[in-house]
Amino acid sequence: MKRYEIYRNIRKKALIYGLPVPLFALIMLSITGSLLVIIFSFSLLIIIAAVFWNLVLYFILTRITAHPQLLNQRNVFPVLISNKRSTNMLYED
Repeated sequence: MKRYEIYRNIRKKALIYGLPVPLFALIMLSITGSLLVIIFSFSLLIIIAAVFWNLVLYFILTRITAHPQLLNQRNVFPVLISNKRSTNMLYED
């Protein structure tokens, strides 16, 4: 009999096929768009390109999920907020 491990970290981050829910929705939109392109312009080159596009997109999204520092943006807000006037005068001289 096969045993299944209980996934207890569902509140931390829900994953579907290794992707968070918004990225999984993005890959599903890409697959749906690829299917529409394949249906309306049926050729072998389009099919290969659509499959390749979806595989590359999935690979990129899983890499971004595994290493979030790849898209690390700097902080928008300053570390220190002060009402002190900033002048270029040096009082030590």
